[in-house]
Amino acid sequence: MDVRRADERYSGGDTAAGILSLHAFSFGPHYDPDNLRFGALLACNEERLAPGAGFDEHPHSHTEIVTWVVEGELTHRDTAGHESVVRPGDVQRLSSAGGVRHVERNDGSGPLTFVQMWLAPLEPGGEPAYEIVHGIADSTPYAVPEAGAMLHVRRLVAGERTAVPDAAYVYVHVVRGGV
Repeated sequence: MDVRRADERYSGGDTAAGILSLHAFSFGPHYDPDNLRFGALLACNEERLAPGAGFDEHPHSHTEIVTWVVEGELTHRDTAGHESVVRPGDVQRLSSAGGVRHVERNDGSGPLTFVQMWLAPLEPGGEPAYEIVHGIADSTPYAVPEAGAMLHVRRLVAGERTAVPDAAYVYVHVVRGGV
C-alpha cells in the first residue's frame, strides 16, 4: 500500500488565469519515476477553476477520460460535436480513441472543482465516443470497459464507513475530508 497525502500532490496550473491543478501522479514538469501510473490509471488530476477560467482546445488520443464534478459546472465541447454542461453528481467519459480535441471551461458564476482520471485503453485507436450520466447515485459503480476498469464514487459524511472494492488495483482519491 502506498499512501500519498493531499498536500503531497504536485501543484500545477496557472493561478494568474484562475487554474489550480493538483496532480496525484507524475504530470508535465512534475516527474517522479516512482509515481508514473497505477494499473490502467495514467493520471488523476483535481482541478479548481475560477469563473471564466478553463483549458483552451487541446488534443488527446488513446485515453479514456473520466470526469467527476464536485462543485460548480463544467462546460465541455469537443471536435466530435459533443457539447454539455457537467454538474455535481454527473460523470462524463470522453473516449479520445485515435484523436479528439476538446475545451473545458468554467462558464458558471461560482468556483468549479472536478476530478479527472485518464485511463489507458485496452486497445488503442478507434473512433472517439462520449457519454454523460446525470446524477449518478452514490455507490453506483461506473464501468469503463475500454480500460477494463470499474470506478466508484462515495459521498460519505464524517464517521461513515464504506467497503473498498476487491480488485487487483484499488486507488482511492479523497477530495474533501480525511480517511
